[in-house]
Amino acid sequence: MSKQIREPLGRLLTNVQQVIKGKNEVVKDALIGILARGHILLEDVPGVGKTTLAHLLARSINLSFSRIQFTSDMMPSDIIGVSIYDQREHQFEFKQGPVFANIVLADEINRTSPKTQSALLEAMNSAQVTMDKQTYNLPQPFMVIATQNPIEFHGTYPLPKSQMDRFLLRLSIGYPDLENEVSILRDQVDVGNIDFVQPVLSSEEMISMQHDTARVKIDDDLLHYLARIVAATRNHRLVDLGISTRGALALRRAAQARAYIENRDFVVPDDIKDMVVPVFAHRIQVMRSFETSAIDQTEEEQVLKQILSEVDVPL
Repeated sequence: MSKQIREPLGRLLTNVQQVIKGKNEVVKDALIGILARGHILLEDVPGVGKTTLAHLLARSINLSFSRIQFTSDMMPSDIIGVSIYDQREHQFEFKQGPVFANIVLADEINRTSPKTQSALLEAMNSAQVTMDKQTYNLPQPFMVIATQNPIEFHGTYPLPKSQMDRFLLRLSIGYPDLENEVSILRDQVDVGNIDFVQPVLSSEEMISMQHDTARVKIDDDLLHYLARIVAATRNHRLVDLGISTRGALALRRAAQARAYIENRDFVVPDDIKDMVVPVFAHRIQVMRSFETSAIDQTEEEQVLKQILSEVDVPL
C-alpha cells in the first residue's frame, strides 16, 4: 500500500480495516472498483467476509445498501420490482425492487437461473431498469457486488460470459493470517454487528472522486501497451476466448482508478500491469484438457502473467 494514498480514501480504508483485518490490497481493489464505476465479483469460500465487505463500504460512504439472497426460485421481478394496479387511480404503479440502492449485494448469484441473473444486466450496464416500456434510473453511485462459492457446484448455474464481462473485477478475500485471526477472535464479540462503523465519506464526495478518476491522464504509448496485452490474449495458443473491447475499456478505467488512489493524475505501466489479473482473469477462457474436471482459476492467472512477461513495457 502506497504511503501516498489520497487522504479521503485513506480514511475509508482505515474505517473498513476495523472489521476486515489484514486485507489491505483486497479493500484497495474494492475501492478501485467503485472509483471506476464498476462492479465486483467476490469469489471465495463461505465465512471470509464477502458480505461484510460490501456492507462496510456502504456504511463507510453513507450509501444505501440492499442485499439480495439469490435462490433457485427467484424471479426477475424480485430484483427489479413489479407493476401493481392501483384501483383508486386506475393505473399501474411501479414498486421498486431491491436493485434500487447504491450498493447492491447479489449474494450467491450463481444459485439462481440464468433468466433471473439476466435481470441484472441492464442495471449493471446502464445503471437503469426498464419495466413496461418505462425506464427508471438507479441511484448514484451504483455498484453491484456479487458473491459466489467457487468450490460448491451442486444446485448452481454458472454465470454466462456475457454476465461475467459486466464485472470490472473478480476478487478473492482469502483466509486471514494467524495474527489477524487472533485479533478478530478477540475483538468481535457480537457476530455480524457492524453498527459501530460510522460514515467517513458522503455519496457526493464519492461521485466527485469518480469524476476525477475519469480525468486521470493515460498517454498514447500506454494505451498502445494496453491494446497489445489485449491482442495477446486473443492470439495466445492457450486461450480459446480473448478479451473484448469492453474488457479493454475496463482495464483502462481500473488503471486510472489505481493511479488516482496512489495520488497521481497520470497512469504509469504498473497501474496497468497490476490490474490485468483482477480485470481479465474472469473474462478469458483457457483451453483445458479432457482430464480436467473442475476449473482451476490459477490457470487464467498463469496465462495472463505469461502474456505480461512477453509484452514489451513502454520506457
